[in-house]
Amino acid sequence: MPISRRTLLKGCSIAAAAYGTGLALPAARRAFADAPAELVAHEGSALLADGRPTDAVMTYGLGGAGDGVPPVLRMRKGEEFAARLVNRLQEPTTVHWHGLRIVNAMDGVPEMTQPYVYPGDGFDYRFTPPDAGTFWYHPHCNTLTQMGRGLTGVLVVEDPTDPVFDAEIVLNLRDFRLGGDGQFIAPFKPRDAARGGTFGTVRTTNWQKEPIYDAPAGGLVRVRIAATDVTRVYRLGLEGAGAMVVALDGDPLAAPFPLDLCDVGPGQRMDIVLRMPASEGMVATLSNVKGSAPWTVARFRAVGADAKRSLRDVGALPANPIPVADLKAAEIIPMEFTATAEHGARESICGSLGYTFWAINRVAWPGDTADGVAPLAELKLGKSYVFRVANRTPHAHPIHLHGMSFHIVASNQPRLLGHATDTILLQPDETADLALVADNPGAWMLHCHIIEHQKTGMSSYVTVT
Repeated sequence: MPISRRTLLKGCSIAAAAYGTGLALPAARRAFADAPAELVAHEGSALLADGRPTDAVMTYGLGGAGDGVPPVLRMRKGEEFAARLVNRLQEPTTVHWHGLRIVNAMDGVPEMTQPYVYPGDGFDYRFTPPDAGTFWYHPHCNTLTQMGRGLTGVLVVEDPTDPVFDAEIVLNLRDFRLGGDGQFIAPFKPRDAARGGTFGTVRTTNWQKEPIYDAPAGGLVRVRIAATDVTRVYRLGLEGAGAMVVALDGDPLAAPFPLDLCDVGPGQRMDIVLRMPASEGMVATLSNVKGSAPWTVARFRAVGADAKRSLRDVGALPANPIPVADLKAAEIIPMEFTATAEHGARESICGSLGYTFWAINRVAWPGDTADGVAPLAELKLGKSYVFRVANRTPHAHPIHLHGMSFHIVASNQPRLLGHATDTILLQPDETADLALVADNPGAWMLHCHIIEHQKTGMSSYVTVT
C-alpha cells in the first residue's frame, strides 16, 4: 500500500535503542545452552556528559566485565539460549526479555513469573526464541531507577536465512537525567508523570552524544534501532542517504517501505536498511525531529570505494511464525487507558513513585505485583481475541504486551496496519483493534512503557489457560 508521510508519523510507532557496532561487533555475545553467559548487573561510573564521570550508573557486564553501555546479546532463532543473571546491585532485580515470545517462567516479572533476585543471588534464564529480529532486555523491578540509570540492553535474534548486508550497526537510544555536575538528579517530576512523562537532560545513542559510525561507501547497512528510554518518543528522519524500513518491533514487514519520518516510542524497535553515500567521507545523518529543537541521533560516514549497491535490491526479510487471529471468531475485549485519582500508591519491595495518576479499565495497578488485582482478561489457549484499546487521554502511550504478539488491524487514526508487534504507540484519542491468538500459557503483563505511567497505575495483566 502507498505510505504517506502522515501515515508514517502515526503508523511507525516503534521503540529505538542505540548500540553502535560499525563493521565489527564489540561487546556482542552469542550464548547458547552449551555455553551460558554470565550477565552481571552492577553499579559503576561512565562519562555520559561533559566533565566528570557520572557515579551510580547501573549496567550489565558479561562475566563481570564492562562499565559502559550494556552488551548486545545475540541469539539464534530456534536455538536454546542460556544466561545466568548475577545481581551485584544493592537491591533486587530481574531481567525481562522485551518482545520475545518465550515461556512464562522466563519473562522476568517478580512474583508473577519468578522470584526476586536479591543482592548477591543469581537466576538462570533458559529459553528458545521463536522469532528473529531486534529486541531488548531490561529489569522489571524498581524500573524507573534501574532503567533510568542504565539497565537497558539490546538483543539480536539472528536468522541464518537473513540476507547478508555490507555492515550492521545497532543503536540504543536513551536519555539520562543528570544535573550540571554530571550526577543523577530526581528521576521524575510528579507534574510531568501526570502528563507525558519526565524527559532526561542528556540524550545519548549507545551512551554517546552524536556518535559517528563508518560503513562501506555505496553499501547496504542494516541499522537496528531500539528506543530504550523510559519516556521519550522519537520522530526519526534521515538526511544524506536513503533507507528502507524492513522491520518494526522485531517483526519483518511483508512490504518494506522508504523511510521518511517515523515515530518510535519507548519499548519499540525499527530495522532499516541504509544505502550509504557513494563517496568516501560523505555522511548520512539520523536525527530526531520531534520537538522544537531537533538533534543528531547518529552519523554514518562512508569509507572505501563505492560498492554500488541499490535499495532496489532490498526485499522482505524472512517471516516469523506469528499466528494470525481468526477475526470472524475472535472475542472482542475492550480496554480503556485513562487518568485516575482513585487512591494513593502502595509501597512495594520493587519501589513506588508514591503517586497514582493512570489506570486501565478504571483500575490502577497498585505496585509492581498483581497484589489481589484481577486480570484484565482470562484468555483460553488457542482462541482468537481482539483487544479494542482506547486512549482516553491527551497523551501518547506505548502499550506493551508481554509474551505474545498482535496484529494492528484497525484504527480510527491513520497508521500502518497489518504488521505484527508487541507494542503500539497509542495516540491521543485513538481507538485501535489488536488481534491475537492466545498461544502462550501464563500470566502476561500489559502496560504503558512510559515507565512513570506504568509505575503510577497504567499496568495490568492477562492470563492464558
